Amino acid sequence: MNPRNYQKELEQILEQVKQGGGVSAPTLFLHSCCGPCSSYCLEYLAPYFAITVFYYNPNISGSEEYQHRVREQKRLIEIYNQEKKGWPIEVVEGDWKPVDFYEAVKGYETCPEGGERCFRCYELRLRETALQAEKRGFDYFGTTLTISPLKNAEKLNEIGERLAAKSNEGGGQTPKWLPSDFKKRGGYQRSIELSKQYELYRQDFCGCSFSKAEREAQKRAQEGKME
Repeated sequence: MNPRNYQKELEQILEQVKQGGGVSAPTLFLHSCCGPCSSYCLEYLAPYFAITVFYYNPNISGSEEYQHRVREQKRLIEIYNQEKKGWPIEVVEGDWKPVDFYEAVKGYETCPEGGERCFRCYELRLRETALQAEKRGFDYFGTTLTISPLKNAEKLNEIGERLAAKSNEGGGQTPKWLPSDFKKRGGYQRSIELSKQYELYRQDFCGCSFSKAEREAQKRAQEGKME
């Protein structure tokens, strides 16, 4: 069985939107993990959708780190709106409650990066994205997370589709899941180029205390080899 090509599925949706024309665009509630990852996604999607970026990342460890990432996200959106990349982009900041993250991954703290702990984190963030998109009456919801080579795009799309298929819990219209694998077609490399162009803060760990500890251990090991 051939794996699904989520990039091709996205392209088909974009073509339908393009063919639809009209004076308004379908609305997209797009979860974003950070400015650098969103850079390409927003550049790519803004000509097709009226996007509201949902910055909801309770997994981020430390207030200073969290606030730094939020500022960079908002700064990028301001730049894009000034440059008129497409339809105007808005931003909504979700609640930063690390306790919610730790509760979601309880019992999976020792899982390696990219495993079940991360899947539970995906679920936490996408569930809130879907709920807010439903309450606010958006046509679609999605995430920038699939741009990272370190994130499991198949799992992210699986979770998103499952949440979209659930019954109407928020009392509004049920949004569709926007399939994606943004790393394809040079998307990840483009995000690096855009991060350099706009001098975005580009962190070297996912955000949670576990990924930070793992990254620091890798650095120490590399330094040990160089001695």
